[in-house]
Amino acid sequence: MNTLLNNKFLVIFLAPFLLGGITILSFPPYNITFINFFTFSILLFLILLIKKRTQPKYRKKKSTRYFFYLGCAFGFGFFLFGNYWITISLTHDEVFKGLIPLALILIPLFLSLFFGLAVLLIGGFAEKNIAFIFLFSLVFSIFEFIRGTIFTGFPWNLISYTWSWSIETIQVLSIIGTYSLSLISITFFSIPFLFFQKKIFKKNIFFLLFFIIIFVINYSYGIIKLNKANYNLDKKLNVTIVSPNFSLKDYNTKSEELQLKRLIKISDPKEHQKTLFIWPEGIFYESYLEDIKKYQNLFKEKFSENHLIILGINNFFIDEDIKNEKYFNSLVVLNNKSEIIALYNKVNLVPFGEFLPFENIFSKFGLKKITRGYNSFSSGSKREIIDLGNKFNNKLILPLICYEIIYSGKIKNKNQFPDLIVNISEDAWFGKSIGPYQHFSKAIYRSIEEGTFVARSANKGISAFIDPNGRVLKSLNTGESGNIQLNFPYYYQSTLFSNYGNKIFLLIIFLYIFLILIFKYLKFNEE
Repeated sequence: MNTLLNNKFLVIFLAPFLLGGITILSFPPYNITFINFFTFSILLFLILLIKKRTQPKYRKKKSTRYFFYLGCAFGFGFFLFGNYWITISLTHDEVFKGLIPLALILIPLFLSLFFGLAVLLIGGFAEKNIAFIFLFSLVFSIFEFIRGTIFTGFPWNLISYTWSWSIETIQVLSIIGTYSLSLISITFFSIPFLFFQKKIFKKNIFFLLFFIIIFVINYSYGIIKLNKANYNLDKKLNVTIVSPNFSLKDYNTKSEELQLKRLIKISDPKEHQKTLFIWPEGIFYESYLEDIKKYQNLFKEKFSENHLIILGINNFFIDEDIKNEKYFNSLVVLNNKSEIIALYNKVNLVPFGEFLPFENIFSKFGLKKITRGYNSFSSGSKREIIDLGNKFNNKLILPLICYEIIYSGKIKNKNQFPDLIVNISEDAWFGKSIGPYQHFSKAIYRSIEEGTFVARSANKGISAFIDPNGRVLKSLNTGESGNIQLNFPYYYQSTLFSNYGNKIFLLIIFLYIFLILIFKYLKFNEE
């Protein structure tokens, strides 16, 4: 055993890399949450081991770079196995296939820097005590927040998403939000680290029991909250979510008009039934918004004045001030005459997928965005609530296109009160991978945080109705085509988190700093 622990490559690179990869099993679709107790505790043990091995007793001078290497190795395994599906999007265009090895390595390598910096900051403070667990959890979650914010942000697979299968556990999201739950979860998962000692101290047991009690209280709160959920069923709106299950090959081999007719057939509109139809992103692949009029007769024939259609389509206009064309990924609401009732231009774009960061530099090396056309999309100015008008009782919807559903605390302004969050997505880019399952879990979290129904239409992904407590009412799985219908009640209940957002996370950060100082001052549980 000692021989293994003295192996620098094993301790600093291989072991943390494997731990990071194994941690992905705790996320959808696997949901083996308990594995985090193993991975995080061993990660802490390795940090402590490196600290001991870099003391003057072992070396002439300290070397902190090993902490950075360890954190990066853990992060590289985590993002390599958790986000490999990104490279599947590169297989649909011959132009990009040569970039697959680079994307497979460079994206996880870049994202791993956040874990590397986190471990670098806390490595020198490593001790077998509760204060260090709090410090580790705090710094790790802060870097999760930074990762979810900097350079447009990539808050994918935050640790709190490992609870997505336990609807009772995550009801607390309505109070504290996703980042705060990540912070508390990391602390919980790290507790077994305290038992890597020769003796199990009573203080350790008390600390463990305390967290078990907290978990039980939280779970009980979730049960009570779910049982008390009561929605106003008097006023309703019929909503039909459509999932056509189109493959990306269909877009290349079949005419857009033929695909549109298939989509309408699946929608199955009833002339006298007032209905809001929600179609996925990306179904208009030959046309831009200004071309939609060519299908006017088809819309008039199949839909009535009692219908509205929400869909995704690309849009461009010429900015006369700078004599430049701007391209947008847009959500549009159409009536039965294919007239535009409302328009939303996507605000949060996917890096490399929809825009090329530092385009002036990277374009010189032949890099381009992945989706339609090779010019970068422009970001919309702001996200506005869409009013469906008098005919639909002024129902208010919050539009989110694909990737935008992943941003905790950033999807709306606090003075916006939507009746329904509408999320449209094109998940065919990611094939039969874990990506669509991970993507869907984010919609569940947003529904609880915002206290709002979510209607999600995803081609080749999971389409579903989700209630304000995160319960999936109806769904279509990946690979399924068809429609699901629901009479939506007129319901909105603001939550503590929807009012204050990630300010609550800031408060919990200060609470953790206070606890760290207390435990450190009291020398609680030190050897």
